[in-house]
Amino acid sequence: MSRILILNSILYTSETDQIPQVKTIRDTMIYGMCLGFLHLGHNVTLAALEDYKPTEEEQYEFPVLFFKSDYKRIFKPSVLPYSSGMKKYLKEHCNDFDIVISSEVFQFQSLYAARRCPHKTIIWQELTTHQNKFHKLPSKFWYNVVARFFMRNVRCVVPRSRKAADFVRQWMPNVSRTIIDHGIDIDKFKYLTDKKRQLISSSQLIYRKNVDGLIRKFAKFHQIKGYGDIRLIIAGRGEEEGNLKKLATELGLKDCIDFVGFLPQTELNEYIRDSYAFLVNTRKDLNMVSIPESIVSGTPILTNLEPASADYIAANSLGIAKDDWDETDMKAMIDNNKQFVSNCIAYRNNLTNIHSARLFINVFNKG
Repeated sequence: MSRILILNSILYTSETDQIPQVKTIRDTMIYGMCLGFLHLGHNVTLAALEDYKPTEEEQYEFPVLFFKSDYKRIFKPSVLPYSSGMKKYLKEHCNDFDIVISSEVFQFQSLYAARRCPHKTIIWQELTTHQNKFHKLPSKFWYNVVARFFMRNVRCVVPRSRKAADFVRQWMPNVSRTIIDHGIDIDKFKYLTDKKRQLISSSQLIYRKNVDGLIRKFAKFHQIKGYGDIRLIIAGRGEEEGNLKKLATELGLKDCIDFVGFLPQTELNEYIRDSYAFLVNTRKDLNMVSIPESIVSGTPILTNLEPASADYIAANSLGIAKDDWDETDMKAMIDNNKQFVSNCIAYRNNLTNIHSARLFINVFNKG
């Protein structure tokens, strides 16, 4: 049994510098990851920023520590937070833990761990390119100077995708060949093999998610003979919602597209597991928790190559992963649905938080 500290200052993505308030952090990727270690019998502690603390009081299965962020005007809590409290905690308590897992090379929390307890530290890398802030200059400086000279002695860097491995290997010497994606608690997700005549998209309704492009693809698919009765479920909320509803009306799709808004996880899962396919048409994304949640629900993915998970979707025939997918691919998802669904169900156990946690322990033990 190991004592594990997980440093994850940023609990969820914010589209702007203004961090949205949430009622719970239980549905975040990292919380599910912590549960994986807990289920294996390890003691786990999660360290995050106060900026991401939920608005309602919660009871957790393991210690969750929230630290104040400092110098917010310079070090934005949504991008590159700095916390002297977290740094002090690690200095005083690093001997209380056997393993430290920190998210991202380009984060102060990872620098704290790399300087204080490098032999215990695994950095979990998601980024596949330099951050765009200030023309990528801070990111380039960090990787070329800070990472190269002050973080090289960590036990290893574990990539969350092949793209992440290729990127971070330019600066960090000990990058694991084992790729570890976010695991999820599959006990929360039932799966179905018999589907309703519907497709689904679930995301924030914002420009980056490119839901308008998805609706235009669906309009062409809707014209294919024998498929005109298929409905499109669009879950989520955001600033583009009004424009998307207007577009659906203009394309004559008002009666076959259902905007169901933001849904609790259990209700969303019902829609997902009932659908032929989960559609992704994002302009920019890395790890989307909705993708593994869909797969374990027995619903295959139709996606472009932006998400990091596109690699294993294609490799294991869990749907179709290609750029510029179109109405013929939507038709193929339905025509070959039984096989895709069967592949998703067979792949379920590879996406569990327990499986991901076990991989971390194996990588750490190998050194």
